[in-house]
Amino acid sequence: MSLHDDAVLVLKSYEDQEELRQTYLDHLAVHPDGMWKACRDGHITASALVIDPEHGRVLLTLHKKLRMWLQMGGHCEPVDETLAAAALREGTEESGIAGLTLLPGGPVRLDRHHTPCAWHLDVQYAALAPAGAVAAISDESLDLRWFAYDEVAGVADESVVRLVEATRARL
Repeated sequence: MSLHDDAVLVLKSYEDQEELRQTYLDHLAVHPDGMWKACRDGHITASALVIDPEHGRVLLTLHKKLRMWLQMGGHCEPVDETLAAAALREGTEESGIAGLTLLPGGPVRLDRHHTPCAWHLDVQYAALAPAGAVAAISDESLDLRWFAYDEVAGVADESVVRLVEATRARL
């Protein structure tokens, strides 16, 4: 199965945000290349909110290009066999934490936003940090920091706040 096919199946089984979900499915129906950065009309991206429920905190990255506190995430790559695998890869690469596991139940949220390269149709997962996890900054970040749940609204935009809320509701 291709990554494109996996994305269609994941989105068809996602039961929230009906209008936005349909926008993603319509995009993929019209764009066979809709998973890749090369698709200038927009592309599916995958992200993972790294969460440590035991300590009531999330790990955010200060994105180098956008200069915003965000969850880990980015473009799908040919090595990604599934959207979930892409989200886990991005979470691991950008957090430096080995042993992340995705929260069961598929994506937590969808978020469509414009970036310098194109529209990103982000499929957002949550990744549980293992006990004692130590984060390590990547080349894509200016900073990497744990924030208590109630601190997120003070540093991040509404999309990240909604992702934290939806993740906490699923825990």
